[in-house]
Amino acid sequence: MCAIAGLFDTKGSRRFDPARLRAMTLAMAHRGPDGAGEHLEPGVALGHRRLAIIDLAGGAQPMRSPDGAVTVTFNGEIYNFRELRDELETSGAQFRTRSDTEVLLHGWRAWGEALFARLEGMFALALWDATAQQLVLARDRFGKKPLHYAIEPTGVLAFASEIKGLTQLSEISRDLDLFAVEDFFAYGYIPDPRTIYRAIRKLPPAHLLVVGRCGAPRIRAYWSLLDHLASPSVISPEALIDNLRLAVRRRLVSDVPVGALLSGGVDSSAVTALMAEAAEAPVRSFSIGFADPARDETPYALAVAARYGARHETREVSPADFELVDRLPQIFDEPFGDVSAVPTLAVCAHARRGVTVALSGDGGDEAVGGYRRYGFHMAQARLRRYVPGPVRAGVLGPLAKIYPRGAWLPRPLRGRTTLKELSLDPASAYVRMVQALPREIRERLLTEDFRRRLGGYDADEVVRSAYSVEAPLDPLQRAQYADAVTYLPGDILVKTDRASMVHSLELRSPMLDQGFFVAGFNLRPDLKRSRLRGGKAILKQGLEAYLPREVLYRPKTGFAPPISEWLRGPLRDRMLALPQSASLRECGVLELDEVRRMAETHAAGLADNSKPLWLVWVFAAFLQHAGELGRAGERLAAWN
Repeated sequence: MCAIAGLFDTKGSRRFDPARLRAMTLAMAHRGPDGAGEHLEPGVALGHRRLAIIDLAGGAQPMRSPDGAVTVTFNGEIYNFRELRDELETSGAQFRTRSDTEVLLHGWRAWGEALFARLEGMFALALWDATAQQLVLARDRFGKKPLHYAIEPTGVLAFASEIKGLTQLSEISRDLDLFAVEDFFAYGYIPDPRTIYRAIRKLPPAHLLVVGRCGAPRIRAYWSLLDHLASPSVISPEALIDNLRLAVRRRLVSDVPVGALLSGGVDSSAVTALMAEAAEAPVRSFSIGFADPARDETPYALAVAARYGARHETREVSPADFELVDRLPQIFDEPFGDVSAVPTLAVCAHARRGVTVALSGDGGDEAVGGYRRYGFHMAQARLRRYVPGPVRAGVLGPLAKIYPRGAWLPRPLRGRTTLKELSLDPASAYVRMVQALPREIRERLLTEDFRRRLGGYDADEVVRSAYSVEAPLDPLQRAQYADAVTYLPGDILVKTDRASMVHSLELRSPMLDQGFFVAGFNLRPDLKRSRLRGGKAILKQGLEAYLPREVLYRPKTGFAPPISEWLRGPLRDRMLALPQSASLRECGVLELDEVRRMAETHAAGLADNSKPLWLVWVFAAFLQHAGELGRAGERLAAWN
């Protein structure tokens, strides 16, 4: 695992100062503490920071072909590189190293842009083809590895694994993107392709960016989950487990120690069990606990670890860990409001003391229908078939407005939420399910002037358009697909990538293997969710021989700390001080009287405002960080 960065002159062959490239890579040294490399020629500069995982001696980068015609800088792992290498050698390619990086050089020569659809793995890369005078950027199918880019006013395209690699360049504007701010308060993260900075963009997952001399960048998708749609299928639980077993074994290839992040949930427990089956030595596993028994999953993690003889270690997260909130902007480079980022950072720091690579269960919910909201969404779809649209809009909508609030209740008992969602079309209802803050709360929280400056931009459209994609999908698949192209790459994988890489830990996700994910996505809905087994029904059935029933069939807990209670307790003073934040006052984005009201009613136990207050806290911390980067007044002037 590594960091990559580079510069490309789209208007000619100007030479770059090596110091600019080194500043970019040095800012991301945590992603690659084992070495640094660079390649410069007229009009091109490629940089690399290395965390050595495979071929520790021979995998240095940037790597060039023997004739110097192709150069690559690469972040990630290609799990099928041995199969690709065998195929290339049969065609006459001669390899000098054992690394997966060299497969990219020969693969580009053999297959061109078709190479990327052949790759199984997680990657972000830049490839310079001197013969064609083209730079190619590419990102893996699901967005495990990040890649950001910007075009300077001089016509130089700059790219980097993290935003901080690009903010080293004074030529790139740091004006903030108002649409991204709206997205953040809507979802708690900033979906692709936006970043918090107007001039910097994320290359979307499964996309290429190709740019040549004197030409504009061309961006296109090289893969889509929708290209792999099949008729609703039926496979045996054993076949699905075999699929996952292969994915796990592929991700055990490493020349450094490999462990597991074991939360005690179904997905991480399944990965740990299959790791133990394949490993020659006891698996090392790591988990995080909470003092609140209702949220603490460590007893289940311990049960799985004991069953497989794993060397298990646990660490408890406390309110003191939330002092990390002031460091979150340095780690994520933009506002990031998933509260589980804090325990994720803690477990990654804990794991890095024992291993360099760890496997996780990320992607299982999206692949096999595990989120509880999928069950609510399917139930609503059934009800909509029996209640005409005009009745739902004309009766249920107004009824929702007068129904008592119950945000503190379990999701199935929130009548107001259910009535509101039933009054809407399926896409709009699903938008509300996944949003951190629905529109009516944002309208109270964000100033009228800020909302006017949005010019009618609607953050709801991000998920609505993904849900409404033209394809023959059932309601569960529509929800899965929307999550796979928004929430998964924008929240889950950003969280795990930054939280792991800040500690120089590589995370691998077997459930994001294309074969497993596509098989799960195409399953018949009743195999993904059933009354007997809940979500991920067929996966749980297949795992009954591997895991205790109390792990498989207990209610889903999640990985979030009791932030609502902590904001009334040890974090209360920090919460109540938010309306006095100088950075919030200067930016003009938030109604500070509303922030004050939310904080006071939350502290008094009259309402649960933990979601909006946490987002405000994170946003304030980001603004402070942005001010420390310099030119804060210039950036905020765009709002005032």
